[in-house]
Amino acid sequence: MASRKTGKKKLLSHDLDVPRGHSHEAAVVLAMLDDQSRLLLQDLKGIKPAELEWQPKRGMNTIGMLLAHLAIVEVYWLEVAAGRFTPAAIKRGGGDAGDAVQAILWPVLGMGFSDAGLPLGKNALPPRNLQGWTFDDYRKLLGHARLHIAPRLLDLSDKDLARKVARRRVNGEEMTQSVRWILYHVLEHFSGHYGQILMLRHMYRDRKKAR
Repeated sequence: MASRKTGKKKLLSHDLDVPRGHSHEAAVVLAMLDDQSRLLLQDLKGIKPAELEWQPKRGMNTIGMLLAHLAIVEVYWLEVAAGRFTPAAIKRGGGDAGDAVQAILWPVLGMGFSDAGLPLGKNALPPRNLQGWTFDDYRKLLGHARLHIAPRLLDLSDKDLARKVARRRVNGEEMTQSVRWILYHVLEHFSGHYGQILMLRHMYRDRKKAR
């Protein structure tokens, strides 16, 4: 768009609104997540339950499943960063990693780790518990997850980011990762599934076109 006074084109400007936190690095990650969420919700505006539940074929994820999975993963990994799933913490809680995960997710999201249906079995249909969910239902779920993790991100210090955290998975496998890697993983995980969601929207629009 040209300026009437100078005839020059106006330059578009982009930036991130970074909140204040103990670690600027962690605050930047939160700002990136917030902007990815803004863009995702903007791209999904007007989506109907039929599209949210649509499966290209059995065994494949739906958009609704991916949205629920995004919310679950955010909450889960920030609790990993807080040391809630170390072998010692699991032992103190009774020794069952699956129970520990459920005890954290349900109060925040009202669902457990497997309720998004991922990973979906071969030739499986989407989980019944997500049937009838609207875009507003998923928007609220994602909002609950972000409200839960935002203060935890802003409370991290630069020293915290280098801290190594052990975790025990539900299958019993144990591993160690830094808090910095956890933040990276949450961001790249969100962006990867965002791309998958856009692909599913494209496939849904083209499903009835002649091949």
